[in-house]
Amino acid sequence: MSLPARFEPRLVEVLHPNLHHRYSGVTTTILSLAPAMARLCRVALVGSGEAKGVPKLSLREVVRLRRSLPPGRPFRVWHARRNDEMIAGLLLKHVFGLPLGLVFTSAAQRHHTAFTNFLMRRMDALIAPSPEAAAYLDLPVTIALHGVDLTRYRPAPDRAAAWKETGLPGRHAIGVFGRIRPQKGTDLFIAAMLKLLPRYPDFTAVVIGLATEMDRAFAADLKAKVAAAGLASRIVFLGELPPDEVPLWFRRLSIFVGPQRNEGFGLTTLEAMASEAAVVATRAGAAPHIVAEGDTGFLVAIEDSAALADRIERLMQDPARAAAMGKAGRKRVEAHFNIEREAREIFAVYERLWASTRSTSAKTA
Repeated sequence: MSLPARFEPRLVEVLHPNLHHRYSGVTTTILSLAPAMARLCRVALVGSGEAKGVPKLSLREVVRLRRSLPPGRPFRVWHARRNDEMIAGLLLKHVFGLPLGLVFTSAAQRHHTAFTNFLMRRMDALIAPSPEAAAYLDLPVTIALHGVDLTRYRPAPDRAAAWKETGLPGRHAIGVFGRIRPQKGTDLFIAAMLKLLPRYPDFTAVVIGLATEMDRAFAADLKAKVAAAGLASRIVFLGELPPDEVPLWFRRLSIFVGPQRNEGFGLTTLEAMASEAAVVATRAGAAPHIVAEGDTGFLVAIEDSAALADRIERLMQDPARAAAMGKAGRKRVEAHFNIEREAREIFAVYERLWASTRSTSAKTA
């Protein structure tokens, strides 16, 4: 990892904690956003994961910063995205005495627990990645739609050749990415593939993602259904892949399916569009804001398995249309969902916080 020359922790203005070791959509957001944010201010990661050009600090090293302030700033920003990261920020501020401005991004589209609400009320600023997520908050919130790294997620020069390199059968790929569990609608995708793949021999389906302990029986049942249908060679479960391999698989897809029943945002849909894959998604998360109906893909109601299969089939029947939708999707992401835009909007929150006389951190710094 390339780091700034003579990195000095005392100069860091913003701390991005990632205190979970398991890779997830939240982790993707943190590691993708950090390099873009580093072009606006001095940033460091805290915890697990690597981001190009962004230094890392341990929690112990963060505690050592309690007697220093970054030049020209009344405090550092601690930007949490999970409950345990909010807790860590509160402890660093109130127990270890660090001058911190606490920011939390709330992506969940559901009512929060009393404990989460308790934590959020102690933050200095809240951000939501969609209007739907913001609607579940009864506190002031700034909406900053997620963006995607357009250099990391990009189309393949030759999609057919990229797919052929996998050694899997068929000429076209259709896939679903994310945790294998009911919330993500993996079973809806499998049901559609069991119905459609026998009609379209040029297609192979891939399922990429982890099934945790609590969902292993769910995943095993799906695999059993695939085997019983004689489609084990054409519906391939690849499991959890190293982060650097995931963009390669997006480039191999002609069609991406987002069948979620519930979703905070749905970053994989953006990543697929940036990679020029046509999209069929449920109206979960931010999909209605991301997908241009009939232009970059199709949207269907949550749990409408018949509509999901129908829209997927429309694209399987016409790969040229899928390719055209993929190109339109890339243009839409370039225009509206570049991660640089997201970084600027979040940085504006930090700047308002630094300038605010209402921040308890500013008063005690």
